[in-house]
Amino acid sequence: MKPPLAATAFTAFVALAACLVALPAHAATVQVRPGQDLQAAIKAAAPGDTVEVQRGFYRVNLRIDKALTLRGIDRPTLSGGQTGDTIRVTAPDVVIEGLIVRDSGTSLKDQNAGIYIFPGAHRSVVRNNDLTYNLFGLWIEKANDVQVLHNTITGLRDVGSSQRGNGVQLYNTTGARIEGNHISFVRDALYVDVSHHAVFRGNRLHHSRYGTHYMNSYYNLWEDNDTYYNRGGLALMEVRDQVVRNNRAWGNSDHGIMLRTMQDSVIENNVVAENNRGFFIYDVEYVTLRGNLVTRNTVGVHLSAGSTRNKVEGNDFIGNREQVRYVGARDERWGTEGGNHWSNYLGWDRDGNGVGDVPYEANDMVDRLTWRHPTIKLLLASPAVQALRLVGQQFPVLRVPTVVDPKPRMQPNQPQRNFQRDTQPTPH
Repeated sequence: MKPPLAATAFTAFVALAACLVALPAHAATVQVRPGQDLQAAIKAAAPGDTVEVQRGFYRVNLRIDKALTLRGIDRPTLSGGQTGDTIRVTAPDVVIEGLIVRDSGTSLKDQNAGIYIFPGAHRSVVRNNDLTYNLFGLWIEKANDVQVLHNTITGLRDVGSSQRGNGVQLYNTTGARIEGNHISFVRDALYVDVSHHAVFRGNRLHHSRYGTHYMNSYYNLWEDNDTYYNRGGLALMEVRDQVVRNNRAWGNSDHGIMLRTMQDSVIENNVVAENNRGFFIYDVEYVTLRGNLVTRNTVGVHLSAGSTRNKVEGNDFIGNREQVRYVGARDERWGTEGGNHWSNYLGWDRDGNGVGDVPYEANDMVDRLTWRHPTIKLLLASPAVQALRLVGQQFPVLRVPTVVDPKPRMQPNQPQRNFQRDTQPTPH
């Protein structure tokens, strides 16, 4: 039986009144000028207010415990005086933008940060700030749906890497967006642990130990990032269900992209160039690598520790001193569907279908000799060394387990990208 019309109207009125009571009053804008107490202004503000900080220098260790916007006007400087956290956020729905945040404490034990997003401070937004000379730039712990957008983060440039903190540290989070940041001179530019369903896009990470040090995290997207002049570029360890695409890793002294203990992921359309090792792949299964350009590395791919059952198709391996350094007990077959391009392939294509008539084998006799006697690399283009490679293919007794591509492509799989344009940093 339906209720009377009057009762229905009364119920709707009560619900509307409850909603109106729940709505906050009109948000106010509070102006703070040099010499005024910024912490007192934040304490006096109501949830939803905006605190605008005028250009100047403020010595503070702020605590933000309510949902509000802290906005800098003409880039004011907030300095923590090298003690504690410069800003600590303990409430959800806080926005921090347009500030220079600097001079946190330097205690690794206390993990001091320019901005510390405290557990429970969900949906915090940190955008368009300069964070400089802090131990950790941002520390984000147990806070979900946090956004870190278009910040410049520079660490303690005048101390050794081991004494620095990380640029952005994510721990036990879900749904983070880390986009468009420029991070340098820290221990690890992005340190990510137990953080899922996140997006890392358009970041520039350089002059650090690792551009990204990342582990125990699932269902994340890495896209259009530059990692350069680090010890290691992108290091993904003990993870699964990742998409890593359209990134550029170049000029790193150890590896460009490390995949360690990874499953069920896609690594595609990345440029990995001029690193000591382009890819370092260790204990990796059920991963697809496709469309990557691996070029001018000392070792194109270092493959070991039972990395098998992977799909490796449509990649270009061009001009690496060693295309593959493989450690395994049996052959590993790549390119079984469409093949990869190998710039040092010596086979032929008699039927003109674009696929070599004999398989490509890495890690052959010439490769092994160059590992033992690096000076042989000076003669790699000579007819004698090329003949030795062909002899090794004809006499299996000299053969060791290797990566075999049964359908090597005679030409690169993708149109050649302009490496300088793709990898050089844009002016900041």
